[in-house]
Amino acid sequence: MPSITDPNLSDRFTTAMEEIHNKHLKAYADIIDTTAELSHNHREFLKSALEACLKKCKDDEKLFETIQEYKRDLEQKKKALKETREALSEMMSEVQEKEMQKEDIIQKIQNLKEEQMKREEFIESQNRANKDRLRNLQKARLVFQDHLGLEIRTIMDKTQLVKGVAVVCPASQLYMDMMAFSVYANQMVLADDASKPLMD
Repeated sequence: MPSITDPNLSDRFTTAMEEIHNKHLKAYADIIDTTAELSHNHREFLKSALEACLKKCKDDEKLFETIQEYKRDLEQKKKALKETREALSEMMSEVQEKEMQKEDIIQKIQNLKEEQMKREEFIESQNRANKDRLRNLQKARLVFQDHLGLEIRTIMDKTQLVKGVAVVCPASQLYMDMMAFSVYANQMVLADDASKPLMD
């Protein structure tokens, strides 16, 4: 071990202390630089994280607003769809009602056609019957007028057959025979006095 009395010992001690002090200063400077760099990096990280969070928050708000807008739009579309369905249902009900009315009208028209056909058939049969009656009346008229010398008269809805007898005789003995048929032709009345009204 060097002696304390060594004149170079103090210099060496001082040099050693300076070296240690310099090492410590250098280490401290490194620590300070490292701390400053870490602090700067941390600030930059926090700034970046804050910006990312703010951007994310804005994006989330925008997304939330978009979702709310989609919800409102969806509600409006649902409401419009409901109104459309109600209108369509009402239209379908009206169409069904009109179809029922149409069927009723068609049935009524068919019934009227059938009634018209029946009326036409009835009228046609009446016309045929009337034509037959007219032919029979014409034949009867020809028979009564041409062969029997009778004259057909209609007085007070009664058909009268009048035959005049031209015989030379006193005026007090002239007479006229009359035959009458009711409208329904269900009875015949004979009268020998022309002054009496011919009744049923």
